[in-house]
Amino acid sequence: MTEAEFKKHLDAAEKSPKEIAASVSGLSEKVLRYKPSPEEWCVLEILGHLADVEIIYGYRLRQMLADTKPAIAPLDQDAWARNLNYLDSPASELVAFYGLGRHHNLRLLRSLKASDFSKAAFHPEMQKDITVADLVERMGGHGAAHLKQIEKLKAAANCTGPSLPSG
Repeated sequence: MTEAEFKKHLDAAEKSPKEIAASVSGLSEKVLRYKPSPEEWCVLEILGHLADVEIIYGYRLRQMLADTKPAIAPLDQDAWARNLNYLDSPASELVAFYGLGRHHNLRLLRSLKASDFSKAAFHPEMQKDITVADLVERMGGHGAAHLKQIEKLKAAANCTGPSLPSG
């Protein structure tokens, strides 16, 4: 990955918390908790996921940069959503935590040299090494993908209200 490509992914990653915050600002509890099906996440669970994944990104990044031949611990994101009380957290706190975590991770990433981009850790679920550059590329698109998911949930939640009689 070139330095210009790396910077492009960092810039995309930097926008995400602000876009997510704007998207969920002022949402009602009904919309925050709306689930199209029991297996799918609601907006509040997506926010919890974003906050926690930022911890994971930060830890994995630091493993890659500081440890010798690190291995990444697997993650069951659905188990985290089920068991870490995402639904008990205020949306504003989750958004703030996501933004602060991302800011802190980006500060470290912006200080790297091009030679750091190829530092890696073994990812047992993928059965291969992933690099700092791979992680940054993933960070750049992760929030945007969840923003689309949030927008779809908002639209669906607003369409499920009581219908008015016609005529």
